[in-house]
Amino acid sequence: MLNLEKSSQAFAQAKEVMPGGVNSPVRSFARVKCDPPFIAKASGSKIYDIDGNEYIDYVGSWGPMIVGHAHPNVVKAIQEATTRGTSYGAPTLLETQLAKKVIELMPSIEKIRMVNSGTEATMSALRVARGYTGRDKIVKFIGCYHGHADSLLVKAGSGAATFGQPDSPGVTKGTAKDTITVPYNDIEAFVNLMNEQGDEIAAVIVEPVAGNMGLVLPKQGFLSTLRKETEKHGTVLIFDEVMCGFRVALNGAQAAYGIRPDLTCLGKIIGGGLPVAAYGGKREIMDCVSPKGPVYQAGTLSGNPLAMTAGIATLDIISADPAWGKADYTRELSIKTKHVLQGFAKAAKDAGVKVQLHQAGSMFGVFFNENDVYDYATSESSDQEAFGVWFMSMLEQGIYLAPSQFETLFMSGAHSDDDIVKTIDAAEVAMKKVAEFLNNK
Repeated sequence: MLNLEKSSQAFAQAKEVMPGGVNSPVRSFARVKCDPPFIAKASGSKIYDIDGNEYIDYVGSWGPMIVGHAHPNVVKAIQEATTRGTSYGAPTLLETQLAKKVIELMPSIEKIRMVNSGTEATMSALRVARGYTGRDKIVKFIGCYHGHADSLLVKAGSGAATFGQPDSPGVTKGTAKDTITVPYNDIEAFVNLMNEQGDEIAAVIVEPVAGNMGLVLPKQGFLSTLRKETEKHGTVLIFDEVMCGFRVALNGAQAAYGIRPDLTCLGKIIGGGLPVAAYGGKREIMDCVSPKGPVYQAGTLSGNPLAMTAGIATLDIISADPAWGKADYTRELSIKTKHVLQGFAKAAKDAGVKVQLHQAGSMFGVFFNENDVYDYATSESSDQEAFGVWFMSMLEQGIYLAPSQFETLFMSGAHSDDDIVKTIDAAEVAMKKVAEFLNNK
């Protein structure tokens, strides 16, 4: 039995001073009905809680830690940067250096603006698209998460396409009314919508690889249809690659699927574990942003020197050529991820458990369902209780996973072959527990 006595005490204290005891909802472990471990430190592929437990980490701070925790190159760069000051609120060479590095790796980006969070990036990109086109309506896809900006917190309504309704108290109907939602991967519904309203739509925003409803890959022709229809109607196509950027492929999902969006939102990895995000794209669109253009957006800590330094160090590591001899960094991570999923698949088959395992580069997802078909838009046929059994068994064996099957898991360069073997061994035990639970259900 996992000892989390100190963490439980810490959680009780945290709940007295923070809503739900956390600063981001999923950290509360509410879906798996246990108290979250409070983390004391991290190194490489491991994290350590205040109770002294060690875990092999596949959350990676929800994606940023592609080179592992506390990578020596990144830590050294940050340490040196701190001696020069932590924030200036003024231009630095570091901002230009990181911008050039991102533009080099993401050919669709001609100009870029640094911000502090993925929410800021998507919110700003949509504002720019509206300013550039002079239109108000936007389209998002059911199940895709683009941060918590008001216009993006809308319900996944029924039917082929629906005007959004507020999905959270505090979001006005007026704010949400110009957000139209369409089922992810529903090509027909999207084409019908564009035929009817395409000339009124400022932007279509999409996670090219969806990571917040379980990991869901785009089906054949989906992304190319988005590109074709948006070009036809003069609508800005925005790829939200905050999560999948540099993970599906070094040059992003846009390179992997051969699509050139008008704007791209990035985050997580470009900050190397510090708070950074960015949006960028075509020169003529980005030139609408203040002070060059009339669309206002600003940030006190945007371009923070510590964050720029961490981002540069991280991108230098993953873009080194060659990274590990025979394969580049992102390809090597993809191979490691495949090995883990092959182990999970065998463990599930041996235990007689139905599970869906999806992979996109170094991103992967584990989803339990009773039927062969899962409706990602409604969560129909998902088995939350089975996931809870799986999660707790893995945690007790020292494998740290996201506490929700709707969240994506991540591989890092620090995960060793031994880590993978231990993870697969743990999965065999956990799948047997899931099978026992389902048989007694």
